[in-house]
Amino acid sequence: MTLDVAAIRARIPALKSGSARFDGPGGTQTPQPVIDAIAEALSRPLANRGRTTEGERNADALVAEARGALADLLAADPRGVVLGRSATQLAYDLSRTLAKGWGPGDEVVVTRLDHDSNVRPWIQAAEAAGATVRRADFDPATGELLPEHIEAALSDRTRLVAVTAASNLIGTRPDIPAIAAATHRAGALLHVDAVHYASHAAVDLTALGADTLVCSPYKFLGPHLGVLAADPDFLETLHPDKLLPSSDAVPERFELGTLPYELLAGTRAAVDFLADLAPGTPCHDRRARLTASFAALEHHEDALRTRIEEGLAALGGVTLHSRAAHRTPTLLFTVEGLRPAEVSQHLARHAVDAPSGSFYALETSRDLGLGDEGGTRVGLAPYTDGEDVDRLLTALASLPR
Repeated sequence: MTLDVAAIRARIPALKSGSARFDGPGGTQTPQPVIDAIAEALSRPLANRGRTTEGERNADALVAEARGALADLLAADPRGVVLGRSATQLAYDLSRTLAKGWGPGDEVVVTRLDHDSNVRPWIQAAEAAGATVRRADFDPATGELLPEHIEAALSDRTRLVAVTAASNLIGTRPDIPAIAAATHRAGALLHVDAVHYASHAAVDLTALGADTLVCSPYKFLGPHLGVLAADPDFLETLHPDKLLPSSDAVPERFELGTLPYELLAGTRAAVDFLADLAPGTPCHDRRARLTASFAALEHHEDALRTRIEEGLAALGGVTLHSRAAHRTPTLLFTVEGLRPAEVSQHLARHAVDAPSGSFYALETSRDLGLGDEGGTRVGLAPYTDGEDVDRLLTALASLPR
């Protein structure tokens, strides 16, 4: 299957602005069906969830449909899909809940490859519980985080390992199943940040070996939300802080306050949009269609990534910091003699959107020798086409040296 990129682009109104968008890792543009689903949800009666009034039933249906769609996206059980404001918020909530069982002598492992939302919540929860934090380093020369890097930080006191499935800064995709196996041999839990990964690859919670996993729909054509997935039986063992009258059922016990029903409608529509990226897949099984779509997406994005890498190499004076053998189409680079912000400003003047910074992967940036300033990041999305790549490389070729 191949992507019909022109058809995808035609359904995304924001692309009419004319910019070549390489800022997808920070949030993708929104397809019209997602916008329509949000508007439709707000146009119909809505109330707190229930089964009595039309508004209650509408709200209940929107929640169920979103859970079902996200379960298909993540190969998870809908009863284990927790909805929240952001992946960061969910990581904080989960870390505080798990830390109730931690104490002095216990250990938590975080990595220097991760977005800070998968570092700081665990560090702060461990500190509050008197537990010890251990760090797993990656290899700055290759960008690789290998299972042995994690294994070196494990002990019989490890309670949890937090690791990214794909670096939002340099795209590295660690071997999560191998890391999961090592983590579980040590008797610890594995929490996976799939926020960047879920934008580019089919997620399978069980195959990855994650005990808990988070992602964000706004990274894959949806609205601003956070999602946590886990085995519902595991969630039954956890007892988060909650209001006395609120439901103690799983997954509702983890969801604080009223859910944003209209954004859940948009999330369901985004998953359906993704499932149809590879048209002609003869299957009514949404999970099967999603798997086919992501296979086509990876093929498309890898081809464009290769073109960009070849173009950067031909320019001279450009250092590409995305070097891992297995990675997403996310390229961080620096240009000799220019600050990253200057490169981004130059590109913006040529209607090419490629921001600069460390993008909250602060420790990764520092280990790469880029300090807090980071580099310029080019990220691909389902709507990126060959013309976008040509415009990017043409604009880079005109950089003042």
